[in-house]
Amino acid sequence: ISLASSGQHIFVNFSLPDYAVGIILLIASLLVLCGCLIMIVKILGSALRGQVAAVIKKILNTDFPFPFAWVTGYLAILVGAGMTFIVQSSSVFTSAMTPLYGFGVISVERAYPLTLGSIIGTTTTAILAALASPGNTLRSALQIALCHFFIIISGVLLWYPIPFTRLPILLAQGLGNISAKYRWFAVFYLIVFFFLVPLALFGFLMANWPVLVGVGVPIILVLLLVLVIKLLQSRCPRVLPKKLQNWDFLPLWMRSLEPWDGLVSLATRGCQRRCCCSCPKCSKCWEGLDKVQDTPAQTPAASENRDVGTEAEVSIPMAQVGCPGLNTISSTTPL
Repeated sequence: ISLASSGQHIFVNFSLPDYAVGIILLIASLLVLCGCLIMIVKILGSALRGQVAAVIKKILNTDFPFPFAWVTGYLAILVGAGMTFIVQSSSVFTSAMTPLYGFGVISVERAYPLTLGSIIGTTTTAILAALASPGNTLRSALQIALCHFFIIISGVLLWYPIPFTRLPILLAQGLGNISAKYRWFAVFYLIVFFFLVPLALFGFLMANWPVLVGVGVPIILVLLLVLVIKLLQSRCPRVLPKKLQNWDFLPLWMRSLEPWDGLVSLATRGCQRRCCCSCPKCSKCWEGLDKVQDTPAQTPAASENRDVGTEAEVSIPMAQVGCPGLNTISSTTPL
């Protein structure tokens, strides 16, 4: 604030409005954040290899001996809360832990209590800020901070102590399997649940209550009906009618992601033809194409000078070069 009021900031010599400066700083901060996360993944990927990864995996995923195995999860919660209290950011802790889970160093059963502990650790920031408040507002600030703390504790008690209530583990495994098969689903998930759903809820709250009831109640009822049918299909399918024992009665685009995957692949095919990345798959493909283009075409006269048993060398069309993941076309094929 003092730098901005005194005119000593990076955009002091630019005649830009405040909103333009804010947009530029927002984009720059997002780029820096994404760059830091990418570098964290790369550094951890290069560091956690071989014997180091095996030792860390054994230490982090080891449980206490019976009958104290249940204490391990709560100790992981305390470790997550303590680490978050030290770094004062749950985003840093979870961002550093996510690559470890991706590399197989930490199991999802161990990552779950660590994440819950990091959420508890974020409440310490509000408590410390409340303790730094003036005397006349200290009581109110502490009340708000403790409300935040007990809400988080209530959520942890709701979703962790009883084993069958640990639904986030199952949801994480299911979404991870889908994202591993369809890479675009992760982007779709972020767009829907971090942008579209909050905007829709905000719009419903801004509208009148008849609109909220008329639109929200049918959506909730349909979701509950699908959830109940899905549970009955997996647990006790004999209770359901024969037609509802599976989803084959629905169109393919409503019960499978294969048609949507075809549309996404078709939309991104043009980008794949002009791929300029340096991944190993694309590099091998382009090396193969370069070798084919460098092979000289043999004329009929040159082929006659060879032995009878030797076949004439001919140039191979680009369409015959097999590159996985890259759709090549011949030079005579119209785009």
